[in-house]
Amino acid sequence: MKDWYEKSFGEDYLLVYKHRDIEGAAREVKTMISWLDLPQGAKVLDLCCGTGRHSLALADAGYRVTGVDLSDVLLREARKLDREERVAWRQADMRELPLEGGFDAVVNLFTSFGYFREDGEQLKVLREIRRMLRPGGSFIIDFMNSPYVRGHLVPESERKEDGQRIVEKRRIDGDFVIKDITIADLSGAKGSREYHERVKLYTRSRLEEMLQDAGLMTDEVYGGYNEEVDYDETRSQRMIFVGQRPQEEKA
Repeated sequence: MKDWYEKSFGEDYLLVYKHRDIEGAAREVKTMISWLDLPQGAKVLDLCCGTGRHSLALADAGYRVTGVDLSDVLLREARKLDREERVAWRQADMRELPLEGGFDAVVNLFTSFGYFREDGEQLKVLREIRRMLRPGGSFIIDFMNSPYVRGHLVPESERKEDGQRIVEKRRIDGDFVIKDITIADLSGAKGSREYHERVKLYTRSRLEEMLQDAGLMTDEVYGGYNEEVDYDETRSQRMIFVGQRPQEEKA
């Protein structure tokens, strides 16, 4: 039986998240570069790259980029955008990557973490990030700020997009935030489709513990990419971990 993330990242995902733009990705990458302090030509892995917005912005900035995602649909879109074939695109599960290590940086962006029910499965992802990094290599994990989500969750929203009605219902069930998405064709020709998303709500301290267990060191935690860059537990919408695989380790 397929899990939610194997079903949700298809054609309809492109419709639901159509508002995510290339220009925004370029601005975010500019901030990321200032945090990572990488030289031109550095090797960067974009883990769970989606349609490749950030991968391509990193390539524009002069880095050698590999983009990995589980979804063949999202990778298809990424390849369409990458007309000059500047990024190496790979399809894989983030818990078991068919890649050699040696990357100067790994980025995991916009809550592409916490997809699994068990902490042990999330830990596999963090250990793969460590394995991908050279000693001294840096990582960014951009996660939602769980206390903010608990306090500001919008239970339901609705909008129309490309002749479709999109209804998103959100709730918190224990340590998970759950979103149920219904997409209905306004003409009635296609009927409706339903999707389910589930992400674990990790606190800053718990995620720092898991990073440490995986052999990664946290240097900074930011609350966003712009003026809200300083992390505040009650006000920040994001919780962006920046750190490294310790330098003294052997490869």
